[in-house]
Amino acid sequence: MAVRTLKIDDKDVAVEAGATIMEAAQEAGVQIPRLCHLEGLSPVGACRLCLVEIEGLNKLLPACVTEVWEGMVIQTQTSKLQDYRRMAVELIFAEGNHVCSICVANGNCELQDVAIEVGMDHSRFPYRFPDRGVDLSHERFGIDHNRCILCTRCVRVCDEVEGAHVWDVGSRGASCFIVSGLAQPWGEVDACTSCGKCVDACPTGAIFHKGETTGEKQRDRDKFAFLSTAREEQQWTR
Repeated sequence: MAVRTLKIDDKDVAVEAGATIMEAAQEAGVQIPRLCHLEGLSPVGACRLCLVEIEGLNKLLPACVTEVWEGMVIQTQTSKLQDYRRMAVELIFAEGNHVCSICVANGNCELQDVAIEVGMDHSRFPYRFPDRGVDLSHERFGIDHNRCILCTRCVRVCDEVEGAHVWDVGSRGASCFIVSGLAQPWGEVDACTSCGKCVDACPTGAIFHKGETTGEKQRDRDKFAFLSTAREEQQWTR
């Protein structure tokens, strides 16, 4: 097994060749903020919260999709990175309609957690207040597009873990939104198995169980890492 040696935040790390910076950081006990990344799903580098600085490079790279190389010197917590991360979170809040006080995920929301982590208490950018809908056509679940951050976890978990491919990203640019089926109401998509994996994968209150009210959403955050390992190693207990 080929091994790469590197430094992350002045810690010496040795990891298998092909590992990402995110995986190397976890090996070193270094926490890097993320929203689109979820163990057990393919990384996409969409949220840009995991950007890191690498000695000798004049640009920031996303830790979740960048493979390590020999001799890398990585910084994950510089003031420059903190500024970028705070700006990214401010933009996410400004482009959607995130009202924590009435959200089902209030107190159990990864966006909320990251906002606290980066020290965001307001957005310097004008709020767009987009006109977005809520789909309650499914008998068990609902999706509130106002709370969606387009992390695409629901798209990937439905495709890669459940194999149903109910979700996709529709439209372009600032008009992008998550669509079910062929832009059908969720409850009319025959491919949906009602497994609820998209509810567990969603980092905010965008996809939820019907009947949940403020602060009641609970998720099994470790489910997908378990499923991925179980399928690869045929170990089905945890």
